[in-house]
Amino acid sequence: MGGCVSTQAHGGEVSEHDKQLHRQAEKELKIAKAKMAAQVKASHLSQCIGERVVLFSSLRIIPMPSSPQDMTVLLLGSGDSGKSTINKQMRLIHSRPFTAQEKESFRQLVFDNLTRGLKSVFDALEHLDLELPEAYTNVYPEDDFQGRAGFVRGWAPGECGGDAFASTLRRRGEPKGCGEDGVKPDRITEDVKLIEEAEDARDGVPFPLNFLGPLQRLWEEPSVREAWSRGNEAALPENLQYFFSDLPRLFNPDYIPTEQDIVQTRARTIGITETTFHLKDHEMLMVDVGGQKSERRKWIHCFQDVTSILFLVSLSGYDQCLVEDRDANQMQDAMTIWDSICHSQWFKQTSIILFLNKDDLFQKKIKSSHIKTFFPDFDGELGNAVVGREYFKKRFSRLAHKAGRAKEREIYIHVTTATDTENLRVVMAAVEE
Repeated sequence: MGGCVSTQAHGGEVSEHDKQLHRQAEKELKIAKAKMAAQVKASHLSQCIGERVVLFSSLRIIPMPSSPQDMTVLLLGSGDSGKSTINKQMRLIHSRPFTAQEKESFRQLVFDNLTRGLKSVFDALEHLDLELPEAYTNVYPEDDFQGRAGFVRGWAPGECGGDAFASTLRRRGEPKGCGEDGVKPDRITEDVKLIEEAEDARDGVPFPLNFLGPLQRLWEEPSVREAWSRGNEAALPENLQYFFSDLPRLFNPDYIPTEQDIVQTRARTIGITETTFHLKDHEMLMVDVGGQKSERRKWIHCFQDVTSILFLVSLSGYDQCLVEDRDANQMQDAMTIWDSICHSQWFKQTSIILFLNKDDLFQKKIKSSHIKTFFPDFDGELGNAVVGREYFKKRFSRLAHKAGRAKEREIYIHVTTATDTENLRVVMAAVEE
């Protein structure tokens, strides 16, 4: 990518110089893909299997569309805005089902999201002036699987599976009164240590059942719940409630991630992921890039001939800090990136589509967290989602007008919920036209 400047010959043809660069890029791409494959396998975050993956480096790719009708859409936005979720939803919308190998990778990622997510809550406790007690607030029934350390083996397909399995585990996870026999209150120290030292899930092996009880108990602990309710102050993963509310199903030995499970999984985008979708009369290449600050400086100069930019902003990020900087506001950060994109010389002729994403979370959050606290010029009432959306639409529109974007290309704005497949299906149908 380097400077990523493409010199086009007259008549739209690719010059011989660019062809040489492209051949060299393809050679380097093979090396980059091999490196990424090893990295993905080691980290178990291999949701990119079956897609074209490119490491951020000095690699230089010259766009060579196979047809004038083909389009390239660049996904941009700040971290945690939902870019990778959009990419996964596009596969579902365009009937590109996930393979068994990909589902296995996502299954392992679910376990990673559970353990790492809870560890992120532990890390946030001190920042939020909270702490875990020395003993559990509730007393729980002793875990029948306590003696089965490590990963459970010997489960026959279908054995102890289904609703009966989930119902049994759910009953075992219910708290008892303090006077009844059950898990010792001071077991909390052992449970925290188990989570802190958790290893990655193993290929083809069910989640270790000795983690189920600790995950349930710790998630129900009042200090953990309070930290979760203040997750905007510590950039806690937004998918924790989804997965922790359904733990028995996830620990079923026959568990295979559903489409919604896959959409809800979370992993930081490393490098660039390119996915091709076959539309009615052309192809669309969707390019997803890393959103954290450490990746961002490599964005703008690397793409010149993209057809459109799909820029994602988390509406619910108006009161939220960044993962990598708790002193920075996520929405303000998104506005800064948006402003730089609108002013960029590389995208003067590129149409820009703005997704104000995570509207479902925004509607819940706005009832108790006032926009005015974080954006003093907001004059709407607490809990008014309609006025809140319009406020942010105008903020981003003003930045685009200030950059002169409105004089050259129109800005298209949509309110979305990336985890809602049907919502995205309607919105993307309009975008693709």
